[in-house]
Amino acid sequence: MMERPKVTLPDPVPPHPLLDGKTEIGRGEYSIVLDKGDDERVYKVISSPADYFLHTAEDRPAGRHFPVVHQDHGIIGRAISGYPFHLLEMEKLYPLELGSETAMLALQLINLYWSACRQWSQLGTEMGRIALHHLAVSPLGLSPNLQAALKSLSDFVDEYQVLPDLLNPDNLMMRKDGTLVFSDPVFIA
Repeated sequence: MMERPKVTLPDPVPPHPLLDGKTEIGRGEYSIVLDKGDDERVYKVISSPADYFLHTAEDRPAGRHFPVVHQDHGIIGRAISGYPFHLLEMEKLYPLELGSETAMLALQLINLYWSACRQWSQLGTEMGRIALHHLAVSPLGLSPNLQAALKSLSDFVDEYQVLPDLLNPDNLMMRKDGTLVFSDPVFIA
């Protein structure tokens, strides 16, 4: 499976009363996830404008395959990168379970996306956007809900001029019930 090199946000957890004493359970290139302690929600500290828009914009992708954001607690500091830290309260998602049906679906999606990227590689940095659009409009044998999610994500990527990242399996997670969720499928160049 192809993926970008693993990079994690170097910043410490910013001080905030909601985060005091909370356990860090995940860290990505632009985010830190802390367990809220109720087994239903997490606090997600994000520094990427792309992720912030993905999770909070009025016209953001929504539905079965996108995370539920319960509350935007606002800006709580600034990352080393210079971008503001936003604190979101979100539904708790889980890493893909190796060998599960959801992991196999994610792998199929990653492989389809990688194949489309290779097809459009001559377009350079636009290759990811075109590849995602190609997946969104092509009959791939995916469920109608997942096909609609790809279309919604493609529309968001075009509207907000961000880049899709479906090659990193950490950007695809699951709910307790096994539903595949696009947790952080975008980034800024």
